Amino acid sequence: MKFMITGGGTGGHIYPALAIANEIKERYSDADILYVGTEKGLESELVPKEGFDFKTIRVKGFPRKISIEAFSTIKELFLGLNDAKKIIKEFRPDVVIGTGGYVCGPVVYMASRKKTPTIIHEQNAFPGITNKILSRYVDKIAASFEESKKYFKYPEKVILTGNPVRKSLATVNIEKAYKSLNIDPNIPMILSFGGSGGQKRLNESMAYVIKENANNPNIQILHVTGKRFFESFIEDMNSSGIKLKSNIQIIPYLFNIPDALNIADLVITSAGAITLAEVTVVGVPSIIIPKAYTAENHQEYNARALQEKGAGVMILEKDLSGKVLNDTILKLLKDSNKLKTMAKKSKSLGKIKAVNDIVDIIDSLVR
Repeated sequence: MKFMITGGGTGGHIYPALAIANEIKERYSDADILYVGTEKGLESELVPKEGFDFKTIRVKGFPRKISIEAFSTIKELFLGLNDAKKIIKEFRPDVVIGTGGYVCGPVVYMASRKKTPTIIHEQNAFPGITNKILSRYVDKIAASFEESKKYFKYPEKVILTGNPVRKSLATVNIEKAYKSLNIDPNIPMILSFGGSGGQKRLNESMAYVIKENANNPNIQILHVTGKRFFESFIEDMNSSGIKLKSNIQIIPYLFNIPDALNIADLVITSAGAITLAEVTVVGVPSIIIPKAYTAENHQEYNARALQEKGAGVMILEKDLSGKVLNDTILKLLKDSNKLKTMAKKSKSLGKIKAVNDIVDIIDSLVR
């Protein structure tokens, strides 16, 4: 059985694609998987490392304003359509799966023209432009948020699956997690991080929170700055004369996020779709600060979806300050009933079997 997977540009498109690819590999002993991406996209680094065959096409994202660059993009699109046509003709896939990003456009569209079964996966509450266009041509749409249905022209194609998340989230040894992260299980712990690369406004506000709580023995903070912000964050602490005690940890990057999520009493994070999927699978209350500069402001839609379900509290970047964040944290930690309710509602939104459900849909297309 031949499976063609495409998705690129950001980790939010690539990691779900890899999760789907790995589930297909587990389920089908005869699976022949080809990943199609772009030469300069992040997928060109991540996919080969996972051991999957990888081919590239030429394609660019459309600029938001009409310009000379727009004509170059249109030319590149036609080249990409031709590249996709050739790859599909050579590989002859039984099904094509797209997870978003501009690279999906030519590949999924050409597959649909060839009458090859097609499916796209949408990670966000507000669909990206490529997936909205492709929704007209594909057979099925796997969605992560119920709210996204209304943005697709053919909602009858939409099946709610959730976002694929790493399976290790469900197998964490809690006792070992507390020890490995040096966290006291008897004191409330806050985990804060602004996605894998960090978030400037969140860091600025967390600096205030840490200064205010540096001598507070009733709170623990594990703050992940992102590698590019770490040195300046530590310099700010030092210049302010803050001497950190064992209850506050500041690190540039956290590899064992599953451990930290499973022992956190409250998470402060941006609103990337995969991050929120992991937060809800674990079932932890959250303060969500959507990044204001993301494409089509999709993070705000993601955050709002959780807030409306009672699973999290959203603070927009324009309304964010250190004092606002600190007051929100302390208010929530004092209200244990509120935290328990938020945790329960968060857990109800989590979909640990999302990748299984997506591959079930793929299976139905190739039978």
